[in-house]
Amino acid sequence: MFKLTSLNLNGIRSASNKGLQAWVSQNPVDCICVQEVKAQAEDIKGHFEQLAGLNGYFHFAQKKGYSGVGVYIRQEPTDVRVGFGSPEFDAEGRYVELRFDAGPVKRSIISCYFPSGSSGDDRQQAKFRFLALIYLHLQQLKTEREFILCGDVNIAHQAIDLKNWKSNQKNSGFLPEERAWMTRLLSDGGLVDVYRQLHPDTTDEAYTWWSNRGQAYAKNVGWRLDYHLATPAMAATAQAVSIYKGEKFSDHAPITVQYQLSL
Repeated sequence: MFKLTSLNLNGIRSASNKGLQAWVSQNPVDCICVQEVKAQAEDIKGHFEQLAGLNGYFHFAQKKGYSGVGVYIRQEPTDVRVGFGSPEFDAEGRYVELRFDAGPVKRSIISCYFPSGSSGDDRQQAKFRFLALIYLHLQQLKTEREFILCGDVNIAHQAIDLKNWKSNQKNSGFLPEERAWMTRLLSDGGLVDVYRQLHPDTTDEAYTWWSNRGQAYAKNVGWRLDYHLATPAMAATAQAVSIYKGEKFSDHAPITVQYQLSL
């Protein structure tokens, strides 16, 4: 089994103060992909290079206290790719890919943080640009290797992926264009939404993010924004998935999938 977790930290220092390390130590995984690290290399050094015995690899944003992604894993990768070739979005620290090429099949684990468009039209337009670019990148990557992309995608794909879908149809994260992009990625693009492969109809238990307003967490008024998106061969090895809500490390919950594979 290969146990893989994805979690938007909403700040690695904040999540650490809320018990992240203890949880990972008590619930061991083979790899954890993190997003929204909100730290620079100097903040990580001496504090967060490792997590429960796993070694970290990061892509930091140029802007301090913003974005940033990482992958913690015990196994040493063959190669580490930081960024996906877009000057605009690579400056924001949104993509790190660990490559494992020792075996007969080339495989990658990716941590990716998609932009949010909720702060205004400028950021929504940036999100649309990101979606166009990352789609092309993933299509090319799929021709070269098998991969699992873990991340905060900032899109709820279907009505069953958020509590108040009717009132959110004009809000970023559930716009028709965003949902259509996800549909295209999972159909023409040939990738698999691993959670929905295992739980096609789950609603309330599927949420991974809750607003900090209006007691959303207590009332479970949530959204499913965090995904494992995999090539079909990788997705076919998924055995089980869980979303941990026993503790609150950030405004997102960790989503863990057990795969029957070795890198």
